[in-house]
Amino acid sequence: MFALLPAVMVWFSWTNEGWLAWTSVWFIFGVIPLLELMLGIRNQSVNESEKQRRAFDRSFDLVLYLLFPVQLGMIFYFGDLMSFASFQSMDTWGHIFGMGILCGSYGINVAHELGHRQQKGEQWMAKMLLCTSLYMHFFIEHNRGHHKHVATPEDPSTARKNETVFVFWIRSMSQTYRKAWVLEFERLRREGNSKWHWGNQMIHLTLIQTMYLGVMYFLFGLNGLLAVVCAGIIGAVLLETINYIEHYGLLRKRLPNGFYERVETKHSWNSDHAVGRLLLFELSRHSDHHFKSNKKYQTLISSEDAPQMPTGYPGMMVLSLIAPLWFKVMNPRLEAIDSVRE
Repeated sequence: MFALLPAVMVWFSWTNEGWLAWTSVWFIFGVIPLLELMLGIRNQSVNESEKQRRAFDRSFDLVLYLLFPVQLGMIFYFGDLMSFASFQSMDTWGHIFGMGILCGSYGINVAHELGHRQQKGEQWMAKMLLCTSLYMHFFIEHNRGHHKHVATPEDPSTARKNETVFVFWIRSMSQTYRKAWVLEFERLRREGNSKWHWGNQMIHLTLIQTMYLGVMYFLFGLNGLLAVVCAGIIGAVLLETINYIEHYGLLRKRLPNGFYERVETKHSWNSDHAVGRLLLFELSRHSDHHFKSNKKYQTLISSEDAPQMPTGYPGMMVLSLIAPLWFKVMNPRLEAIDSVRE
């Protein structure tokens, strides 16, 4: 239930002015990194019977389901709040960044977890959550592209060594969107259909997002629409920043047969810092997620083979914005990993 805290902080920022209008930003990217440094790593071992109990404990799923109406309710309330707001006011931008944080944490991160499930209802919730971040193509590219090509030059979401996060944003966001279309074209071709066949999911998702924006404009006017778009863009940028820190510089070896080695825990950066794990539904145990992508978040474990981040996700996201410092901290770790594996 700790994952509800961002929504509480955003609501608090919406009901205040001045520096308090930015409460959610200061909290997520200031207070949380400090807490992670103080509390450190929490990585107790879990036996097999406990893993089985967690896998079938519905309370973990219910938290995800709860955040679905929370995100939708917040986005509609936000649109109404912004309908007469002034974009020249810093308070307004504090409120927009707050909604952007929710679009990244609930609109994409919760959708990421639900999007890996096999139940159609959970996948539908994932798509609707992604709609609030205008990132519905993520459902296609992430599951069918990223998990297949991670830690290779073919993956837009794998950051290259010495690539800044700002360059990565542009490259990853543009190439990921393009690749989602290509994946759908290839799927339809294999099924013997035209690439513009009505079964093209990218067409469906594009229409849904267009209708969503139309509803926002109808209900909240141009101001509300622009605010919702800005929040969605912020949420998408937060996602891509997480992608940057999760896979920075890590590459799989190409085998003599031309294929890449299988995805293992060593091909994603891992973090066992307690607060980030709670806020992001164990997303920071990313190495195990890529090793077995069908595992529910509550069953993910930390592997000894996984490369470790020096702090949790919120702190690493802040660090990534300072490129020289990021390279100074991460490149030696990357080079140490490469020297061991050669």
